[in-house]
Amino acid sequence: MISSLNKNQLFSTFGANDLETLKIRMLEMAPSMVEYYLCGMSQVDEPSYLNRRNIQDTINLGEYNIHIDYNEELFLEFLNNGDIEETGSLW
Repeated sequence: MISSLNKNQLFSTFGANDLETLKIRMLEMAPSMVEYYLCGMSQVDEPSYLNRRNIQDTINLGEYNIHIDYNEELFLEFLNNGDIEETGSLW
């Protein structure tokens, strides 16, 4: 699922002024705290559309990706791998 992010809210949550500082702050924090904050931001009623050809940069954070497009808009992608059921080997 992909949702649009409010850049000001994201920057103020992590105490950053630009994208490079945001990356550093997220890497300095405990992964569980970063996921907690991002999970709270991803509670959106309507998913957004992201043209993957317009992605300028991506911050990969486990189950979350933050995509920055060429219009400086931010998108949060939640990679929900829990929907895939795995079965054990028969051998």
